[in-house]
Amino acid sequence: MTGLSERAFAKVNLCLFLGGRRPEGRHELVTLFESVSLADELTLELAPDAAADEVVCPGVQAPNLVATALGALRARGWSAPPVRLQVHKRVPVAAGMGGGSADAAATLRLAAQVAAVAPSVVAEIAAGLGADVPSQLDPGPSLGTGAGDIVESVAKLGDHAVLVLPQPFPLSTAEVYREADRLGLARAAPQLASLQASLRLALTAPDREPAVLPERLIVNDLEPASLSLRPEIGDALEQARDAGADQAIVCGSGPTVIGLFWGGGGLVRAGAAAERLRPRFPGAVAVDVVDRGVPAWTANG
Repeated sequence: MTGLSERAFAKVNLCLFLGGRRPEGRHELVTLFESVSLADELTLELAPDAAADEVVCPGVQAPNLVATALGALRARGWSAPPVRLQVHKRVPVAAGMGGGSADAAATLRLAAQVAAVAPSVVAEIAAGLGADVPSQLDPGPSLGTGAGDIVESVAKLGDHAVLVLPQPFPLSTAEVYREADRLGLARAAPQLASLQASLRLALTAPDREPAVLPERLIVNDLEPASLSLRPEIGDALEQARDAGADQAIVCGSGPTVIGLFWGGGGLVRAGAAAERLRPRFPGAVAVDVVDRGVPAWTANG
């Protein structure tokens, strides 16, 4: 068998509405995920003479979600010989862009190409790995509910591109959620249900017309918690707006800031903004949105 490569697309949250804590400790969420062209690349090769699976991921301390995903597959009877899986990181780590979750989802997709694994098993493992993993099994725009792990594919939105402003420091997702609880940011269940209904309505566009997300729904309820922990994120938000972004929000739990550029030519304008801001934010980059159906894997040699 030839080696296989898989792209693990970063995700952005165009909105994230926070509800109360669930019995298992996670929070109720209503969120709109999108995949973007910033991506890690995973390469899998069979290593039949090895004693066990090997994960190589420079810059990320072990264990990581890729190794956890492989372990979960083995525990469910995945019968492939030992594999060597190398992760080439491009998505910032601990940045709110779901890089680790995307890597885990890509691992599950690769595994299914190597040896049979039931889709239901893949879905179950993905849900157990974290709330962002199920949305990345089939990259593209998705509505996430429950703890973010109940994923529903949605139609592509109108033309837009994304400015990504990584920060020079990480943020712990767990710490951000704890701060959100301390600040009392969770919405009451009726309000969360009302926002979910409004979001569904906005995503239902007439035939042949792309959906448009109203500005009032482009909100991240975790943003005040991220700003409370790292106030300097506010400067990145201001800089993105000053550079021409139609909206700027913290991505997921942060600390990455994203700017949205709507309409034709959005990628060009986002690229100009990234170039302008790169002296201040060295990782600044403009990315396109990845629609469902874009090939994520290739065969090597």
